[in-house]
Amino acid sequence: MPAVTVDDLTVLPRIKAPGLGDTVRPVVSVTTAPQGYEGEGFPVRRAFAGVDLALLDPFIHLDQMGEVEYAPGEPKGTPWHPHRGFETVTYMLDGVMDHQDSNGGGGTITNGDTQWMTAGSGLLHIEAPPEWLVTQGGLFHGLQLWVNLPRAQKMVAPRYQDLQAGRIGLVATSDAGALVRVIAGDVDGHEGPGSTYTPMTMVHGSLTPGSRLDLPWNPQFNGLVYVLAGEGTVGLEKRPIRAGQLAVLGAGDFVTVAASDGQEGRTPTMEVVVLGGRPIREPLAWAGPFVMNTKAEVMQAFEDFQKGRMGQIPAVHGAPTRVVSKG
Repeated sequence: MPAVTVDDLTVLPRIKAPGLGDTVRPVVSVTTAPQGYEGEGFPVRRAFAGVDLALLDPFIHLDQMGEVEYAPGEPKGTPWHPHRGFETVTYMLDGVMDHQDSNGGGGTITNGDTQWMTAGSGLLHIEAPPEWLVTQGGLFHGLQLWVNLPRAQKMVAPRYQDLQAGRIGLVATSDAGALVRVIAGDVDGHEGPGSTYTPMTMVHGSLTPGSRLDLPWNPQFNGLVYVLAGEGTVGLEKRPIRAGQLAVLGAGDFVTVAASDGQEGRTPTMEVVVLGGRPIREPLAWAGPFVMNTKAEVMQAFEDFQKGRMGQIPAVHGAPTRVVSKG
C-alpha cells in the first residue's frame, strides 16, 4: 500500500493552501474501529461503529477489509446477496477482487481500482477473490463504503462503474509533501472519475513523515477522516489519530491532517481516506442489505428479494449459487 504512487510529486498540479478567511474544520470526535469478520470470514474494521448516523450522513457504513496476508487456500469473499436503496463503493489497495451482479455488471479490481455499484431498486451480487488467488494466497487490503440514496432515487435502475486506477485524479498539496488521489467529487477543481447520485467527495491521501495535508472542502459537505495506516494529528488542535481511527469534523472549508515525524517501517507514509457529502436529512430505515426510508419499505424489500424480484443469479459454470441475506 498504496497502489497508485507518483515518484516525483512536484510534477503534479497543486491544490491551494488555507488563506485568510478560510476555516479549518474542528474535530468533533475520534473513535477506534472495532474488528470483526465479514462474508465468508475475511477480517474487517468497522470504521463507523459507535458514531451517530446523523454525523455520517449521507454515508452509512465503512469497512476496512484486511490488511491481511493470506496463505494458499485462505482468501475469502462474500456469497451472492441482495442490496437495495444505496450505493456500494469498493476501493482495492492491494490484492484482487472479482465482482458480478444480476444486472450484468462486473469486473476485476486490483491495486488502486474502484468498483461503484448503485443497487437502487435492487439486485444480487457477489464479491470473491479469483481462483488463482485462492490457490496461491497473497495480500488483501481494501475499503467498502456504503452511500445512501435520497428518497427520490432509492428505486433508480441499478448501474455499475468500473473505475480503473489510471483514471483517478492525482494532485499534490501546495508544498508537494502529500499525494492526493481524487476518486469521486472534486478538490479545488480537480475531479475524480466516480459518478455519484449523492453529491460527495472521496479522497485517498499519502503523507510523508512530518508533512501536512490541507484539503479545500465543500462547506456544504460533512467531513470524515479515516486512517488506513500510520499516525499523526487532525485539525488545528492537533488531535492525535492513528491507524483504525475515524475523525468526525465540524463545519469549515478546509480539512487538515498532519503526519508524525516518525512512521512505522512497514508503512513509511500516513495513509488517510477523507470523505464528505451533502447530508440527505431524510428518515432512515436500515435492516441488513436494505437501506430505505420506512420500515414498511424494508419489509417490502425483503419480500421482493424472497420472491425473486431482485434478479436471478447468472448461470455461470462453476459459480457458487447460494444466496444469503447479508447483514
